[in-house]
Amino acid sequence: MTSSSSAPIDGEALARLQAWQGRSETLADEITAAPARALAATLDRDDPAPAHGTRLPELWHWLYFLPHHRQSEIGPDGHAKRGGFLPPVPLPRRMWAGGRLTWETGNPLVVGDAVERTSTIASVSHKAGRSGELVFVLVRHEIRNARGLALTEEHDIVYRAAPAPGEAAPLPTQAPKDAAFSREIVPDDVLLFRYSALTFNGHRIHYDRRYVTEVEGYPGLIVHGPLIATLLVDLLRREKPDALLAKFEFRAMKPIFDVAAFRVHGRPEADGKSFRLWAEDPQGWLAMQATAILA
Repeated sequence: MTSSSSAPIDGEALARLQAWQGRSETLADEITAAPARALAATLDRDDPAPAHGTRLPELWHWLYFLPHHRQSEIGPDGHAKRGGFLPPVPLPRRMWAGGRLTWETGNPLVVGDAVERTSTIASVSHKAGRSGELVFVLVRHEIRNARGLALTEEHDIVYRAAPAPGEAAPLPTQAPKDAAFSREIVPDDVLLFRYSALTFNGHRIHYDRRYVTEVEGYPGLIVHGPLIATLLVDLLRREKPDALLAKFEFRAMKPIFDVAAFRVHGRPEADGKSFRLWAEDPQGWLAMQATAILA
């Protein structure tokens, strides 16, 4: 198991982490066709081959602005070593906890766009409770193309202590049973490897079974949170192929492991423009919940 012996985060330590607030970085990239074509194949979609000017589906911007840390800068878990743009939080487990996204629907990202992303550390906060210490880092991203702002994203990252020996897992929430449309997903090693490769994600919990079970203490490989969110939006696209998203908000509730198939679900709200989306793990627990609002 991962060591849980890190020192408590006191006021002085939190102040050092909060010195990262306001720090920003700007990266440039190009929306090329190859990553979009590869993700379509990974999601088992029969889309026309993307060409110059093809609109990038929602959440597929996660294929770009990828981290390119040198091999010597990678830590033992496959992530970059602590520090740099993100604060050096001294807790061993890091998770993409959720996010909120707003698209400028009159200015979509399209294949061929030269794009720029400005990222800012908006806040660093600390909480100690029954599940141990937690540090929350909120990162705000703004993505622009030659026509102006295209997408604003708030990205929630949570760092947490490793569980103490014998510590009970938090009580999960039962998944809703009122889905209007659903799809079963088989999270095999190939799916997880392909998504890790597409996003240049070296975190070993997604592909190294010996590491994730013997070091992190999980029962199997962990399905990427961004992949689950992408599958939720993909489910909505299959139900409403011509829909455009204006807003999307999601929150990770419980990890999903590759030990069995899981399901993604959706249901329209009464207004006809909003949809509840959620992922249900193999035991019937709520793994992710989301809200999508159409343009």
